[in-house]
Amino acid sequence: MTPLVSVEGLVKEFGRGGLWRRGSAVRAVDDVSLAIARGETFGLVGESGSGKTTTGRCVLRLIEPTSGRIVFDGRDVRALGPAELRAARRHFQIVFQDPYSSLNPRMRVGAIVEEPLIIHREGSRADRQARVAELFELVGLSRDQLQRYPHEFSGGQRQRIGLARALALNPSFVVLDEPVSALDVSVQAQVVNLLLDLQQKLGLTYLFIAHDLRLVRQVCSRIGVMYRGRLVEVGTAADVFDRAAHPYTQALLSAIPRLTPGAKLERIPFSRADFVPQPLREQSAGHFAAI
Repeated sequence: MTPLVSVEGLVKEFGRGGLWRRGSAVRAVDDVSLAIARGETFGLVGESGSGKTTTGRCVLRLIEPTSGRIVFDGRDVRALGPAELRAARRHFQIVFQDPYSSLNPRMRVGAIVEEPLIIHREGSRADRQARVAELFELVGLSRDQLQRYPHEFSGGQRQRIGLARALALNPSFVVLDEPVSALDVSVQAQVVNLLLDLQQKLGLTYLFIAHDLRLVRQVCSRIGVMYRGRLVEVGTAADVFDRAAHPYTQALLSAIPRLTPGAKLERIPFSRADFVPQPLREQSAGHFAAI
């Protein structure tokens, strides 16, 4: 089956140095390749600074990759010109991590959700307003709340508004950048259940970026583990959690708190000195590790 999204040899470097001297570049994403099937939830995990968010934003060309190939539904995203990219953006969207900073505090939430429809010149004003009301109900909010401002909503409600905005143009692919990490635990479950329901209802494909490993195991069919900008392991949730092959993956999993009272947490140490970049090699069918 042809994947909906495929990434080959993705590299992103950020310059380093002062105004008058040129420093060495920091490679935030280093030769990342992955494929996401239509209707799949692919999880991307790793510690802070591992390159997860940068990878997601490069895939959408929110930041420009240094090199590599990104193919969405058969089209080379990096080859698209400004007008073509703008038209293509209706098909892939993002939900940001922080629901407090991702919404314009000076705009009413109805206008925030309507904005993508205006940019892409969708329908009449009446059509757009009807679509916004439909989206609010789709994500579990009331159309009576459309004239409120973001500060009048809770964190979970703001994330629902961000999700409604992302879905306004009927995308097929959504990058979820730590979508529940800023929310209370009880609210996290509600938002995750909503994401899963919408995936089934709308046929969505997700790239789910997170650091909560137990959550990733619950919602993702396949998982990629990143360390220092590189993918070190890729496989099904069962492969990664039950048959982890890379030492970093093993160390990451050993840090998950045990739910059994009194259970001893046996941490597996891993340091930068232990890391030797290697290409991904197949360990079993569909399970790859950089060892």
